[in-house]
Amino acid sequence: MESYKPVEKKLTRRSLLGGAAALGGGAALSAAAAPAALAAPAVVSNENKFHPIVASSTKNIAETDSGKVYGYSRDGVIGYRGIPYGGDTSGKNRFMPPTKPKPWTGVRSALYWGWVSPTTQNATWDGRRASWAHDDEAFMFEWDDGQPSEDCLRINVWTPALDNKKRPVLFWIHGGGMTSGSDNELRAYDGENLARSNNVVVVSINHRLGVLGFLNLMEYGDQYASSPNVSMLDIIQGLKWVGTNISNFGGDPGHVMIFGQSGGGSKVGTIMGMPAAKGLFHRASIQSGSGLRQNTPDVAAKVAHATLAELGITKDTLGKLHTDFTFQQIVQAGMIGQRKAAAGTSAFPGTLGMSWGPVVDGKLLPRNTWDPAAPDASAGVPLIVGTVLNESYNTVQMGNSALEDVDAEGAKKLLAPIMGAHTDQVFAVAQKLFAKAKPFEQFSRAAAMRQRLSALRQAELKTKQGGAAYHYRFDFQSPLCDGRARAFHTSELPFCFRNATLCAKLTGNGPESHQLSGKVATAWASFAANGDPNHAGIPKWEAFNDKTPTMLFDTVCSLEHDPDGELRKAVMEATTL
Repeated sequence: MESYKPVEKKLTRRSLLGGAAALGGGAALSAAAAPAALAAPAVVSNENKFHPIVASSTKNIAETDSGKVYGYSRDGVIGYRGIPYGGDTSGKNRFMPPTKPKPWTGVRSALYWGWVSPTTQNATWDGRRASWAHDDEAFMFEWDDGQPSEDCLRINVWTPALDNKKRPVLFWIHGGGMTSGSDNELRAYDGENLARSNNVVVVSINHRLGVLGFLNLMEYGDQYASSPNVSMLDIIQGLKWVGTNISNFGGDPGHVMIFGQSGGGSKVGTIMGMPAAKGLFHRASIQSGSGLRQNTPDVAAKVAHATLAELGITKDTLGKLHTDFTFQQIVQAGMIGQRKAAAGTSAFPGTLGMSWGPVVDGKLLPRNTWDPAAPDASAGVPLIVGTVLNESYNTVQMGNSALEDVDAEGAKKLLAPIMGAHTDQVFAVAQKLFAKAKPFEQFSRAAAMRQRLSALRQAELKTKQGGAAYHYRFDFQSPLCDGRARAFHTSELPFCFRNATLCAKLTGNGPESHQLSGKVATAWASFAANGDPNHAGIPKWEAFNDKTPTMLFDTVCSLEHDPDGELRKAVMEATTL
């Protein structure tokens, strides 16, 4: 064992602003609780309440299989950040399956976020997040792109107590496609309030991304057999850490729910099809990330060839990947290589195209996880799946408020790359259904329907498999920026994590946002506990069937059958899933 010595970390905007403001009240949730007994937590004002924090190396000490850690406590929740769940992935460990972390003696500090995977957003200047230049979007999201390191296999835990009770565990997998993001990129990801309000244990992780997580080197030797999927193996390693250690944090390794949004949702869908993950989780939620297929080896090999060429690497000099290049150089080469590989091509329908992502290698990933059927490895795992009303097609995320005033012809031009020859037909249906809406809103809803089809497909396939699936649409409209944000991509996350106040610049922090936050968070917590999201605060949520039952989350929640029916049918004719 090596003696642990604290590593000085650079202060970021996130650390200076501090953690989540607590939300008082809330119904307690246990793994044995019946769904009908669960009620949405009441809104309690904490405006004048003090929130003392205890951070001491002699308190809040938990045991892991690598050594002891101490966290910080506040208002009945103990938080641990940056615990190693895997070893350093640099040098000889690049492009290799994750290893166990080196054990330490003494008590290690787990007070601050761990290192994040190097990406184009944090490791290369020309890949910096362009959205920082969009004032309204930057105001709302306040991203934290973190401190990059290949020693990034870190896990966070929030728990109500270290008391050996078996609480449901919600295991969060962050978004950002397969190439960006981290466990602390968005304020919404903070698990403190969800743990407090619903008596659950919340876990989140960092893992390798982009070229470092998906470089297909299989043709260069057996030692690289796992290289195109090491990012997914990182996540599985994190789930194994939970299985081994979470009992020491008051969690139940037999009630683990994996959930993720956007790229995180796609990772959830992929993990569900990996035999190595079987039995490590028991519920799943795919949120605005319903990918049906993964990359093929030949496509991934083409991107790898272009990346190696950018570095000047040949088969005979492949060893230099482990010794001669910084992660900044490899990330830069991966970004350029991907662009060159994609030049003159178009993405294959329903796949990742010429991009970084999991690869169907026939072993770790035996087949496309949701094509032609739901994954066998997770046949007994119930699923929540859904999208938000407007998804990515809104003016705040596009950074161009002028689009708010486009006319019908302008809206159809925006829709054409998505619907092709069916554009006029699809837009005419949107105009009829949403006659009082602006053309941009009509475009937004029609465009978002494309992603909703994949979510509905997953719900259908899970049901055909004999499992339970619950479909939702998140409709709550953010009041910020004159309402231009709408129900935007990621907008459900502050509500899932009970972070209406922490994410006030996204939610508006009004009473209606707090009420909805309690309802959504309790549904997710109930699902983690029982495999059923129903509770007393929402209408009866039917499992998916041929009537297409959909829970609409809004200031007033409702269950409707096929609420997108006519638009769904029009978009289906224009779309190949």
